[in-house]
Amino acid sequence: MDSTISVSKGVFVFKNGATKAAKTRRKKQKCHSLLDKATNESLWYRSYHKLWDKISEQLVKLQVTSYEKILDDLLAFVEDCRRQSVEYDGVLPTAALLTGINQIDHLSQFETLAGNIRNNTYSLVVLLQSRDCPSIKVAVEAIVSGFVEEQRLAEDSESKQFRRNQLNLGVLRAWYQEKHQHLDRKPNLTIIMPDFEVFAPEVLQDLILVLNSYAAELPFVLIFGVATSVATVHSVLPYHVSSKIKLSIFQSEPSVVNLNKVLNSVILTPTCPFHLSGKTFKLLVDIFLFYDFSVKGFIEGFKYAVMEHFFQGNIYALCSVTNDRDDLEEAIDLLSSADLENIRQLMSFRPLIESLDNPQEVIDFLTKDDYLRRMLPSLIIDVHNFWFTFHCALEMLQVLTLDLPKSPLGKQLRELYGLCISTEVTQTDEYRECAQLLQFTSKDEILQKLLKMLEIIVKYSDLNDEATIRGEVIFEVEPLEKINNDLEAFATTIAQAGMNLVAEQASEMNTTFTSQKIGRQELKEKLLNAARQPKTESVFTKEVNRLISYITNDIFRKYLCPLSRGPPLFELFVFNDAASVRRHIVGVPRAAVHTALNNPHYYLQCECCELDGDSNLVSTLPDLSVAYKLHLECGRMINLFDWLQAFRTVVDENNGDDNERQVDPKIQARFTRAVAELQFLGFIKTSKKKTDHVTRLTW
Repeated sequence: MDSTISVSKGVFVFKNGATKAAKTRRKKQKCHSLLDKATNESLWYRSYHKLWDKISEQLVKLQVTSYEKILDDLLAFVEDCRRQSVEYDGVLPTAALLTGINQIDHLSQFETLAGNIRNNTYSLVVLLQSRDCPSIKVAVEAIVSGFVEEQRLAEDSESKQFRRNQLNLGVLRAWYQEKHQHLDRKPNLTIIMPDFEVFAPEVLQDLILVLNSYAAELPFVLIFGVATSVATVHSVLPYHVSSKIKLSIFQSEPSVVNLNKVLNSVILTPTCPFHLSGKTFKLLVDIFLFYDFSVKGFIEGFKYAVMEHFFQGNIYALCSVTNDRDDLEEAIDLLSSADLENIRQLMSFRPLIESLDNPQEVIDFLTKDDYLRRMLPSLIIDVHNFWFTFHCALEMLQVLTLDLPKSPLGKQLRELYGLCISTEVTQTDEYRECAQLLQFTSKDEILQKLLKMLEIIVKYSDLNDEATIRGEVIFEVEPLEKINNDLEAFATTIAQAGMNLVAEQASEMNTTFTSQKIGRQELKEKLLNAARQPKTESVFTKEVNRLISYITNDIFRKYLCPLSRGPPLFELFVFNDAASVRRHIVGVPRAAVHTALNNPHYYLQCECCELDGDSNLVSTLPDLSVAYKLHLECGRMINLFDWLQAFRTVVDENNGDDNERQVDPKIQARFTRAVAELQFLGFIKTSKKKTDHVTRLTW
C-alpha cells in the first residue's frame, strides 16, 4: 500500500530529509540583496553604501561606549551572585534595569546584554518575553527549554531533546545536577525579562514564587527591564512576593541623552558630509520627542533620508567622497553629460555663474563638460570647507550661550543647528537677547568662555592635521588661525581690563551732590544733564562690547550661513525633502483605511475594482467597500433597513424582479457581516435610542 493511501482520512507529512541542523544552517546564511546587479554597481549606490558603512561603524562604537558602564555593572552583579551565595540565601538575586520609555530600543539592548553575560560570565541565559508567557505553565516550559537549548549550543552536542510534557523545574533541577555535579564552579541560570510591565501580574507573581522554591538548588538570577520607575515593581509585586527577591537598581542613560550623543559625535560633525535641512531635521527630532523616544527610530529615519538623497542621481555620489581627492576626481570622471547637465540645473549654480566677470568663463561653465569637470573638485572642496567652518562656529555659539539665563537659543547642539541652518541667527531676537546677557557676565565667566572657544579651534585644527596624515583633502584652516589669534588678543586685554573709570565717575557724582545743598528742581536738572551726557564706560565694558561685536560680525554672521546663502553645489550635501520623510515614516492609518475602503483598486490593483471616480459604485467591489461608501452618504443616524436596501440594489443584479420586502438571505448575511466589520473598525456603533438604527462615528 502507498504511504498516502489510508482507510481513513488523514494528513500526511513528508520531512524531505530536513533536519533542525539544516534549518539552522539555512537561517545563518546571509540574505541576498533584492537589488539587481546594475543598481549594486551604480555610482550612487556604491557611494551611499560607503557613506552609510562609515556612519554605522561610528554608531556601533558609540553605542558600545554608551552601554559599557551599565553592562559592566550588570556583569559584576551576575558574577557577585555566584560568589556571594550566602547573602542571597532564601531570596532570588534580582536586578531592575531602568531603561526609559523608548520601547523600540529595548529588545536590541537586552539582546546585547544577554550576549555579554554569556561571553563574559559563567552563566546560562534565557531571554523571556511577555508574549511567550500567557500562563505560568508556558512560562516555565519556555525557561526550561531555553536553558537546555543554551547548554546544548554551548557544548555543540546532539543530545536528545525533552518532550513538551517533561519541561518543568523538577526536570531542570535533575538535568542541572547531572550536567554540573562534578564541577567545582557551577553556572548561574540568568533569566532576562525585557518588558517587565507587559507581563501579566498573576503570571509574574506565581513565577517568582515557584523559582524561589527551587532557589536553594538552582542558582537563578533575574533581570527585569523596567521602562518607567521602580515603583512599578512594587505595585506589580505584593509584599509576599517582593520579599522573595533582593532587588538591585541599575539606571541606564535616558534616550534623550543617547540622541544628543549620536548627534554631537556622529551626525552633526564635520566628518559627516551628509546634512539635513532645517525642516527635515526638525521633523525627525519631533518624531523622537513626541512619539517614541527611540534612538533606533531616529537613526532609521536618518538612514532613509540618506538613501533618498543618493537615489536622486549619480551627482549626489559626490557627497560621500568627502576627503580623498583621488576618489573625488575618479567619481567626477564617471559622471555622464546628463549628470553634468543636472549639476547645471541646481539652484545654487546660477549665483555662481552670475558672479563670474569673464564672459568666456561663463560660456565654458555652461557648454563645455571638460571645463566643468576640471572645476568641480575645487567647488566640492569649497563646500567641505563651508561645513567645516560652519560646525566650528556652531560649537563656539553653543559654548557662548549654553549657560545664559533661560537659554534663549537653547542648550543642545541640535537646537542651534536647526536654527542656524534655516535662518540668519544673528538677526533673531533670541540672539540679541543673548548678546545683551553677555554684557552683564563677569570677567571670569567671559574668560572661561573664551578659553573653551579656543579649545574648539584647537580641536578642529587637530582634525585637519589628522586628515593631512591620512593623505586626505586638507580643510582651509586660515580663518581658524586668524580667529584663534584674535580671541587670544581679546582674552589678554579683558584679563588686564579694570573698572577704574566707573569708580572715578561715581565718586565725582557723589562729591558733586553731597558737597553742597541743592534744591529739588536743581537736582532734577543736574540729573537730566547727566543723563544726556555720553556714558563713560570702563575698559572692561568696552572690551566686552568689542568682543561681542567681533564674534557677531566676523564669526557667526560670516560662517553660520543659512542654506539660502550656501556655497555653490551645496544641494549635493543637503537633503531637503521633508514631505517625503513625513509620508514614509509618519503613519497615517485613518487616511490609509479610507483610501482602501473608498477605492480598493488603489491597493488591490485588480480590474474588477477599478472605478472612474471615487463616488462611483459597482457590484464587483468588496462588500465592506460597498457598505462603507453607502454609509458616507448618510447622516449621523443610519437606518439599517434603508442601508440594506441600498446595499441590495448595488450587489444584487436581479433585485428588480423581487419584492422590495423580500431580501435574499445570502445578501442579508453579506450585509450583516459588512456592518459588523465597520463596527469593528470603529466607523459605526449601535444606537440605544433606536434599535433599527446605527450611529455614525466619523465625519
